[in-house]
Amino acid sequence: MAKADTDVQESAPMDAQAAPAAEANVIDEAPNIDDEALREAVWARVQMARNVQRPHTLELVQGMATDVVELHGDRRFGDDPALVGGFATIGEHRVVFMGHQKGNEVEENIRRNFGMPHPEGYRKAGRLLKLAERLGLPVVTFVDTPGAAPDAASEERGQAEAIARNIADMTSLRTPIVTVITGEGGSGGALAIAVGDVVLALENAIYSVISPEGCASILWRTSDMAQQAAVAMRLTAREQQALGVIDTVIGEPGEGAHGDPDETARRLGEAIEAQLEALVHLDLETLVQARYTRYREYGAFTTKDLPVRERRERQNWVERLRAVLDSGQSVLNVGEGGRLAPDAADDTEEGRQSEVDGHAHLGDEEGDK
Repeated sequence: MAKADTDVQESAPMDAQAAPAAEANVIDEAPNIDDEALREAVWARVQMARNVQRPHTLELVQGMATDVVELHGDRRFGDDPALVGGFATIGEHRVVFMGHQKGNEVEENIRRNFGMPHPEGYRKAGRLLKLAERLGLPVVTFVDTPGAAPDAASEERGQAEAIARNIADMTSLRTPIVTVITGEGGSGGALAIAVGDVVLALENAIYSVISPEGCASILWRTSDMAQQAAVAMRLTAREQQALGVIDTVIGEPGEGAHGDPDETARRLGEAIEAQLEALVHLDLETLVQARYTRYREYGAFTTKDLPVRERRERQNWVERLRAVLDSGQSVLNVGEGGRLAPDAADDTEEGRQSEVDGHAHLGDEEGDK
C-alpha cells in the first residue's frame, strides 16, 4: 500500500488493512523527559487539537474529494448542523462521508453547537450508514468533538440510545469503514461514528473517554489538574497508536493542520484512498468479523480459573417438615423456647380433680346470677 514517506507514521500492519511505513517514521519508544516537560508537551497537543482554526469535516472533504453532495435530516426530528454527511468521491472511490463540524468563528461555533451533536445528528449518521450499506459504498468518518451534547433536551430525545444504536450498527455494517480523528475525539460522542476497520489520526489529534478537565474534576476534585490528567490518560495520537487503538498517524504540515488546510487534506486523502484500496477487496464476512473482534479485544485483562465449590443439595420445605415430624420434636414453641405442651401437674389424678372442681364452682356462680 503506497503512502507518502514523510506524511505517515504507522503501527504494525493489521491483517491486510495496513502496510508498514518507512523505518525513519516509526516511533519505537517515548523520549525520556522529565514530568514537567511531559505535561507541557501533552498539553500543547491538547491545545493544538482544540485550535478553532483547524480544518473541519467539510473543509477537509472539499479539499480531498470531488462530487461532494451533502445530505440533511434524520427523517424523525430535524437536521443537526453539528454533524454533517453525504456523498463524495475520493480518488477512484465513491464513498459516504460523515463527521463532526465545528465553526471557525463564534457565531458559527454556536450554530454548530461547538461540534457536539444532538440525537438527531447521530440518527442522521445512522441513516447514512444504512444508505451506504444498501448502495455498497465505503464509509469515511471524521471525528472532531469534545463529546455529545449534554443538555436536557438531548437526553429527553434519547441521546444515549442514538449513540448506542450507531455503535451497534457499525460493528455489523457490511461495508468498509475508515475513521479519521482530526481533532478532539471525546467520549461516546466520538465513538458513535468511530467504529472503523481502520482508524487514522492527525499528528496533533487526541482520543479519550473524557476530557482532561472532566477527568481531573473526578479524580482530584478540581479542573486545575487537567494537565496531569491528560498525561495519565495517554490521549495523544502517538500514545493511542502505541496502545493499538489508532493504526496510522498522519503528519501535519508546518506548525499544524491549521497552518495549511489544503496540504492537510491532501495527505489525509492519500492515506484514506490507500486504505480503501485494501479494504474494498476483502470478503465482507471476513471484514465484519475482524472489525467486531478488534473492538471486543480492546482493554488489557487476564483470566483465572477459580476452584469449583461443591454445591450442597437444599431440601424443599416438604422434606424439611417431614424430617422435623419424624424426629419427634415439637413444631410450635412458646415463650423463650418452651414447648407448647400440657403442664406436668395435669397428668396426675389431683390435677384432673382440681380441674373438675374448678368447672363446678364456675357453674354455681353462673346459677346464682
